Amino acid sequence: MEFYSVQVKTDIQKSSYESLDLTDEQFSLMSSQAAEMAHKSYAPYSKFHVGAVALLESGEMISGSNQENAAYPSGICAERTTVFYTNAHYPNTAITHLLIYAETEEGGVVTSPITPCAACRQVLIEKEAIQGSPIKLILVGRDSVFVVPSAMDLVPLSFVPDSLKGE
Repeated sequence: MEFYSVQVKTDIQKSSYESLDLTDEQFSLMSSQAAEMAHKSYAPYSKFHVGAVALLESGEMISGSNQENAAYPSGICAERTTVFYTNAHYPNTAITHLLIYAETEEGGVVTSPITPCAACRQVLIEKEAIQGSPIKLILVGRDSVFVVPSAMDLVPLSFVPDSLKGE
């Protein structure tokens, strides 16, 4: 058996709010909707409240929040809530941006941005594959914003729909 080494590099841009490729109005609206969704989340166990807002290519914004359940892992993250709702109601419309915001009950908005969990990353990768274009992730923290050009950048050597065909 022959082994080989693969070097993986991910470009994540630490950004200021002003340097995003969104208008001030879009960013402000997405941020406030994400914070509102975080406040509507059901997180009695983790006490970690997450809101997500998807900007669709049509300009419409769709939001969701995390929903926990005592029977782990029956809950669902804000990112998947948002993407699944978008798929159900706008199946042929691409998501161009996904803003993710998190806060704790103790300290308000997180200081540093959070990234999607592995399950959410897989859902985002498949959504990108289906729509044929990347989803720019905007990860918001109190002190900074991280911009990830595509969910594929978070999961090198990804399992994509074509993987099922052995491609």
